[in-house]
Amino acid sequence: MRHSSRGEVDPFIVMDVMEAARQAEAAGRHIIHMEVGQPSTGAPKAAREKLARELDDPLGYTVGLGLPELRARIARHYQDWYNVDLDPQRVVVTSGASGAFLLAFSALFDNGERVGLGTPCYPSYRQILKAVGLTPVDIPTTLSQRFQPVPTDVAEHDLAGLIVASPANPTGTMLNSKEIAALAAACQSADAALVSDEIYHGIDYDVPPVTALQVTNDAYVVNSFSKYFSMTGWRVGWMVVPDDHVRRVERLAQNMFICAPHAAQRLALHAMDCPQELERNKEVYAANRALMIDGLRAAGLNRFAPPDGAFYIYVDVSEYTDNALVFAADILKEAGVAVTPGLDFDAQRGHHWLRFSYARGTDDIREGLDRIAAFMKGRKG
Repeated sequence: MRHSSRGEVDPFIVMDVMEAARQAEAAGRHIIHMEVGQPSTGAPKAAREKLARELDDPLGYTVGLGLPELRARIARHYQDWYNVDLDPQRVVVTSGASGAFLLAFSALFDNGERVGLGTPCYPSYRQILKAVGLTPVDIPTTLSQRFQPVPTDVAEHDLAGLIVASPANPTGTMLNSKEIAALAAACQSADAALVSDEIYHGIDYDVPPVTALQVTNDAYVVNSFSKYFSMTGWRVGWMVVPDDHVRRVERLAQNMFICAPHAAQRLALHAMDCPQELERNKEVYAANRALMIDGLRAAGLNRFAPPDGAFYIYVDVSEYTDNALVFAADILKEAGVAVTPGLDFDAQRGHHWLRFSYARGTDDIREGLDRIAAFMKGRKG
């Protein structure tokens, strides 16, 4: 049977690692999960209780742009967190951040256009771009620039658009206000679109992250309820777009998705008013981060950029292997710890890197680090 080249995308390696870990658990082993960026907590309890009381009401379609009260609450969130006065009409509620990226890429780019990615980066950017007929352009970044693209990359690579992430996956590094402003100016000069992935906002430790909306209105800003709000399985996110793009995105959303899931939207609305529980989750991540930094260094895995936010550390393991895929499989087999090979994030250089997630409970992180230390000791002989 015929098929489309749009389906010729690479596998998401972390999902393969999750499956290998699941098989090991099914065989009776205890696996420590450091491979996936999923909070160990669920949606806030008070939000779930409010939603449960609403489930007797019919939950039909919402309008394509999302529940008006949720869009208004998200706009207020930007005032509360960033002192940005945002018109709720610019907010689009989406089926997870993935839905936002599909809408953004469809609204911004024509077939074949070149969209830049500072590698290492979240792998699904590349695969979604391919699937909608666009050309992903990998822009190698360096440890010294904290794995973030720089303004000269835009013109140098003849881009129609640039995707930036702060805090970034897999590195956890962030862009400051001056850096985001410079990237926005470079995009404007080149008539290129700026897409800012901000789904890890709220999970920061020393310095709060900056939203692109603090420096420009000419950007698509993507966020999600999956990470800080601990709602991965509910599949709801949001996007902020320029005024003159709202109707364009609305038409696409109506036809692609009709709307984001109604129940998930209502839960998201309630979750935004549960700051105490969410901040307690963040305290766990902060404790895990400190443990992870010290534990990895003690094990000899000390080459990484400072993880400013999110819940990942991206580690150079070139001293120990030329094949991170095999190295990760060995760690799973011998130590019972699931980690992600860097090939997911950087197809050219990822064979020398591993990503460690510290999103799980602190006891798990502590035990996982003990196992990794024992594994590395055996490797060093």
